[in-house]
Amino acid sequence: MTIARIIAGRDPASIISCDISTTVADSINTLALKRIGAMPVMRAGAVAGIVSERDVIHCLSDQGRECLDKPVESIMTSPVMTVAPSTKIDEALSMMTRRRFRHFPVIENDRLVAFISIGDLVKHKIDEIEHEAAAMRDYIQTG
Repeated sequence: MTIARIIAGRDPASIISCDISTTVADSINTLALKRIGAMPVMRAGAVAGIVSERDVIHCLSDQGRECLDKPVESIMTSPVMTVAPSTKIDEALSMMTRRRFRHFPVIENDRLVAFISIGDLVKHKIDEIEHEAAAMRDYIQTG
């Protein structure tokens, strides 16, 4: 199973992102208002990085309130790991586990087409396991 299965039907226009020039304070407001843990940071239509709650915490811890007026580009995680819609779900989960991060921009033809979280991947895996268990129960009951 691939990432394409998870993102099928998602509208790329609905991706919540910010520009590299967005202030850290404004990015925090977006994360809080949208109740999300991270978002892609864009430069001229391309993903330049990701800003996450972790990035904000590290910035505040290191620099104090002064970091709030800085551009998000100064605290974002970059370069960013990306996946393609053709990436296998297990491969994406493995990369997230090894690299210790929780979000992936999904890139196709050099364009951001989705932004997925480890929660999206785990939910899909759980649904897959539940479906397999139900099929096994049906097989046993009819056999």
